[in-house]
Parts: sequence; structure tokens; C-alpha cells
Amino acid sequence: DIKMTEVALSAYMAFYVYLIMLVVQWSVATFSKAKQPNAVPGKISDDLSHDSFIFRAHRTFHNTLENSALFIGTVLFAFVINYQSPIFAMCVWVYVIARLIHMALYYAIATEKNPSPRTYFFLISFIANIVMLILIGLRLIA
Repeated sequence: DIKMTEVALSAYMAFYVYLIMLVVQWSVATFSKAKQPNAVPGKISDDLSHDSFIFRAHRTFHNTLENSALFIGTVLFAFVINYQSPIFAMCVWVYVIARLIHMALYYAIATEKNPSPRTYFFLISFIANIVMLILIGLRLIA
């Protein structure tokens, strides 16, 4: 039986919520598109834009995927080196919550405006990831 500290458990739970969010985003994107007449798996119409929920669901999922490599790599690296920092765990939660808000805003708001409200939550998650990388770097050189 593995004993976990509260800090480690918090980071693990945030990472778990993130993985559940990925499944939800995939499901929403896949099933909203599949319900359309003449839907072709893996293809979205070039005619769609932000006024279409199908487009927004597709972009929400793909935007998350585009950002997943850095986030997942950062978090797993911290887990592998057993980095247990309350600040790091808080950053994981900030990242996940910002991505959840980004998702909700992308689903709810059809806008071509830049920056849109979701842009701010994208930036919050990006900054949280950079802080996590800095924290790991500081741990490695300490």
C-alpha cells in the first residue's frame, strides 16, 4: 500500500480531474459532430466557425490536446522525481480549473473576438504551467 502525503494526493487528484476533462471534451466533440447529417468520422466541415457548437467543441478538445504535451510532461516529471510542493500542487489545480473555465466559455460563447474571455483562462493555465516548470527546475538545481 502506497502512503501519499496530502500535497501529493492533491496534485494527483487535480491530474485525475484533468484526465476526466479530456474524456468529457472528446465525448462532447465526437457525439455532437456524429449527430449531424452526413457526418464523416475525423472530418469537420471547413464551413464551420465559432457560431457552430460543433466547431467550438472540436476546437475546445483540440486546443486542450495542443496544450496537453507540456502539461502532462511537466506533471509526470514532477511525479517521477517525487516533487511534493504545495505551490506545485496549487499550480496544477490552477491549470486544471483555468482549463475547465476555458472549456465552459468555449462551449458557451460564440465569438470571433480576440482576445475572447476564454483567452484569459488559456493564459492563466499557460502561466501556471510555466511556474510548474520553474519550480521543477529550481528543485533540480537545489
